[in-house]
Parts: sequence; C-alpha cells; structure tokens
Amino acid sequence: MKNLMLLTTGGTIASLEGENGLAPGMDPNEILNHLPGLHSQCKIDGKPLMNIDSTNIQPEHWVEIANAIYKHYHDYDGFIITHGTDTMAYTSAALSYMLQDVDKPIVITGSQIPIAFKKTDAKRNFSDAVRFACEDIGGVYIVFDGRVIQGTRAIKLRTKSYDSFESINYPYVASIHGNGIEYNKPVHSAKNKKIKLDTSLCTDVSLVKLYPGIKPEFFDFLKDQCKGIVIESYGSGGIPFQGRNILEKLNELIECGISVVITTQCLEEGEDMDIYEVGRKVNHDAIIRSRNMNTEAIVPKLMWVLGKTQVPQKVKEMMETPIADDITF
Repeated sequence: MKNLMLLTTGGTIASLEGENGLAPGMDPNEILNHLPGLHSQCKIDGKPLMNIDSTNIQPEHWVEIANAIYKHYHDYDGFIITHGTDTMAYTSAALSYMLQDVDKPIVITGSQIPIAFKKTDAKRNFSDAVRFACEDIGGVYIVFDGRVIQGTRAIKLRTKSYDSFESINYPYVASIHGNGIEYNKPVHSAKNKKIKLDTSLCTDVSLVKLYPGIKPEFFDFLKDQCKGIVIESYGSGGIPFQGRNILEKLNELIECGISVVITTQCLEEGEDMDIYEVGRKVNHDAIIRSRNMNTEAIVPKLMWVLGKTQVPQKVKEMMETPIADDITF
C-alpha cells in the first residue's frame, strides 16, 4: 500500500459559501472525509500549507510548496497538492523547475466546483490524482478531468467547464478511467538520481501583451522595474518596427542588460521568428527564443533562471535549454 502526502493550499476544491462568495475554508481532513473509500487504496497524511484562493498565490508560495515536498520527500511514495485552478499552471511549472530529478509523482489537482457541493468534479479529480500518485514514475503533473498533463505544458483554457485544462504543444501524458491508466507516451524515470531543490527566484519580471497602438514609451518605464520581460507578440513572434517602433525599444532594454523573451499570443505551435521580416529584424543573438513553450511556464522559468544569474547570455542559454519537456523544438 502506497504512502502519500496531501498538501493543501486552498482553491475552489476547499471552498465554502460565505458572505462575499466562495472562499477556501476546509482543512485536509475535511477534504479526505468526502472520499472515505480512498483509505482502502493507500495511506494519506494531510498537511495544510495555506488556505487561499489561487488568485492570491505568489512566487513565495511556490517556494513554500517546494520546500514542503523536499522536506518530506523520503517519507512518502508520492505527493498530491490541492490548488485553485486560476494559477495552477504557473505553480505546476514553477515546481517543475524548483524540483528536478524527481523519481516520485508530484500531482496537482483541484476542481471547478467545491468538494462539498452536490454536483462537484472534485471527487473525481482527487480520486484520479491519488490513483496517479501511486504510479512508479517521477515528475510534476496536473491531473484534471481524467487527463494527466505535464507540469510545464498546462494552461487553463476554460473558466467554468470541468475540462478547463489543456496540454499545449505536447501530448497528454495519460488518461485515467476509473482505476485504469492509459499512457499516451513513455514517461522517463529519474531512478538512481538524487532530487535537486533550487528555489532561488527573482520576481522582477514583467509580462507584456502587444496590441496595435501600444505606446513605445511604455517600455521606458520597465527599464528601472525589471530584470526580465516576456513579450507576447503576434503570430510567429514578430515585433512591430513601423509607426510605433517597438523593436527599437526592445533593443534599448537589451542594451540596459534586461533579458527579453519573445513568445506568441497564439496558443498552439509556438513562435518562429525566422519566417517573416518582422521576426528576422529582431536580434536573435540577444533576444531569448521561447520556441513552443507556453507563457505559464516561461514566466516562472525566467524568475527561476534570474534567481541564479542575471548575465544576459547565460540567461539566454538557460532559458533556451529544455527542462521537464518545456521545449520540444
């Protein structure tokens, strides 16, 4: 019988109706009491880390979760984290960078409807998470609506539906049907490796979504505020250089020693700045290519890399190096 640890952080799954709407209010034992049959499958110990809406999750909370897993890593066969859906994808990616060479499953789940409600998806999601946490594999995963998603590849695509999460530019790791798991791809194991914990973060990072009419002067403000900037550009990743010249401003940021990552607002297929003039005019030797990473992984990865070095070329090298399957081309 597997020995699992449940770490609770709040979220919809633990929410109760209050005067101002739904808010987290349940502890681990209250959550587990809604699924009494699980104790016949495995042993689960619960530990509350925080009890907040995931809208309020900050990078400091990622560190707290990672430290808790590392502290108890050798005491359990797997870990389940209950978490709100709104920032779950950021947390799963952050943990994928802060905890590496993991040979046990770290499974994040939650729900769109609280577990105490009649028509909840929480019981299925939690049961599936427990089932997957009993597997003899390693890594960070999101389990939601019967699907297993690589920790660096998830996005929340829908605000209310049970199937709110999608795997972007990467196949679903597996599907869960009752007690059965059907893998869609081989899962690499980190057996015989020692878990690595690195929670150093630099949160001086901004995310800017380009739109027609954005003022170039806006980027002047960022020079004194950021060590790294993620630009969500259009299509294949081009940067405007006519009319309102954004390319010139990005070059100024780079000259100031700020690391600039280019990604695309398109969810699928990633950036390719080699196709059009608007992409080729970008200084590829200095700009950081995101390839087919998703924004929810780029932001925590940039914070994590900047926590180790702020030398632009080293940041570029580390950002463009695949970790936990976050880049595949």
